[in-house]
Amino acid sequence: MIDVAKEIWGYVLATGPGGQVITIGQLATVMLLLIFGYFGSRLLVFLIGRRLATTKLRPDVVYIVKRIVFFAVIVLVVITALGLLGIPLTAFAFATGALAIGVGFGAQNIINNFISGWILMAERPIRIDDYIELDTAQGTVEEIGYRSTRVRRTDGVHLLVPNSSILENTVVNWTLIDNAIRTTVRVGVAYGSPVRQVADLIYKAVISQPEVKDTPAPSVVFEDFGDNALVFDAYFWCDVSGDRILRQFRSDIRFRIAELFEENGIVVAFPQRDVHLDAKDPLRIHVMPNDERVAVKGAALES
Repeated sequence: MIDVAKEIWGYVLATGPGGQVITIGQLATVMLLLIFGYFGSRLLVFLIGRRLATTKLRPDVVYIVKRIVFFAVIVLVVITALGLLGIPLTAFAFATGALAIGVGFGAQNIINNFISGWILMAERPIRIDDYIELDTAQGTVEEIGYRSTRVRRTDGVHLLVPNSSILENTVVNWTLIDNAIRTTVRVGVAYGSPVRQVADLIYKAVISQPEVKDTPAPSVVFEDFGDNALVFDAYFWCDVSGDRILRQFRSDIRFRIAELFEENGIVVAFPQRDVHLDAKDPLRIHVMPNDERVAVKGAALES
């Protein structure tokens, strides 16, 4: 039984030009090496990622390290497997060139996105956890994959954006350098309001929020004499990681402005129109009784 197993294990499948033979045993060893090498590399990447997660490294840096380690281990495993089979790397020079040409024509977009993914990780114009704008969509980068980048929109929907389109199109990154964002709150008050007091109250409402940065200092500008209101703009800086948090900051400031205006008798303006009737005779106003209103309404519905 053992002799039969040894005979099968040493059975020659192919013979190379230099007399190098490939047996069933060698082929089985290479297959096991590839399988264990793949799962071993995945396990190693998992352990490295868990270890680096306890450090102060950003998630995108951890992701780059994990990917480099994975591909490095896979390359070493493949080279070792070829060595066990006695196949030199130079034997694949011609075949690799021909294969590259064929793949280049047949899978141009896939290769483009794959290379673009590595460029994104090297240049880092976007990183994991960055808040970005793509056309009309906004969201947080969750993963930079081999072919596409996964972005989670503010409504929870995931976008899979090809890596090449991120490099070729304009992308607004809110958190590329820091989280500091300047924003504005506009308020319109009724004509006749004390403008200096209004500006002071708006400024007081802005600086009362702990999220507003002291430097650069907030400012309140008397923007315009509007059609229906005296328009004021409050400019301030704050640290945010997304549009939703920014809207919440502005909402808190508006709540505080409304409270201060109510305490000081300031009226928030609303659209108004003055109607002037040019008539020689006085305008007569007739108030109909309820029964006549019902009759007129019923006649209108019938018509």
